[in-house]
Amino acid sequence: MLLSRDYVGYMAKEIVKRLVAAKMIETKDVENLSQQVRQVMADEVTIEDRLNEEAREILAKYSDEMRRTGASYQEMFKKIKSQLARERKLILR
Repeated sequence: MLLSRDYVGYMAKEIVKRLVAAKMIETKDVENLSQQVRQVMADEVTIEDRLNEEAREILAKYSDEMRRTGASYQEMFKKIKSQLARERKLILR
């Protein structure tokens, strides 16, 4: 994750505070809305971490076959990660 959880929480509170101040949104419970926004933002910034972990798990299943064929771990990791991202319609940096 590139951003700390504390910073994500701060950004969520600021976003909600500014949207309410600009009268772009209305809410009775600013704190609850901030928590919901924080959760969505935290999920979003951890997508790539979860994708990397899934690619590692897939590669672990095929490690013997990769050794036999001489396949590069790094190349296979990149291919699997990009394939998973395409299947899930994710945009990675």
